[in-house]
Amino acid sequence: MDAQTVLYRRALYWRRVRRFTGVLIAIWFSMTFGLTFFARELSGFTILGWPFSFYMAGQGLTVLYLVIVAVYMQHMSRLDRLLDDEPADAE
Repeated sequence: MDAQTVLYRRALYWRRVRRFTGVLIAIWFSMTFGLTFFARELSGFTILGWPFSFYMAGQGLTVLYLVIVAVYMQHMSRLDRLLDDEPADAE
């Protein structure tokens, strides 16, 4: 593999990493801010006797954060395979 191809693949890799990280941060921010901002309106719903906003703040957002981490880990594993066959002496 020539140096130009290696540089292109690295640039493509980092462009995808930055884009995906930006999407996950936007999801994180919108869910955290949105739930906090609309907590009064969401308290009308109840789940197992608890207001929806209380449930989401106490349990739901924690689960969402873990899902974001799991999705990030899985996606990054896939992206890392993009560079797996890159030769070690390409530096």
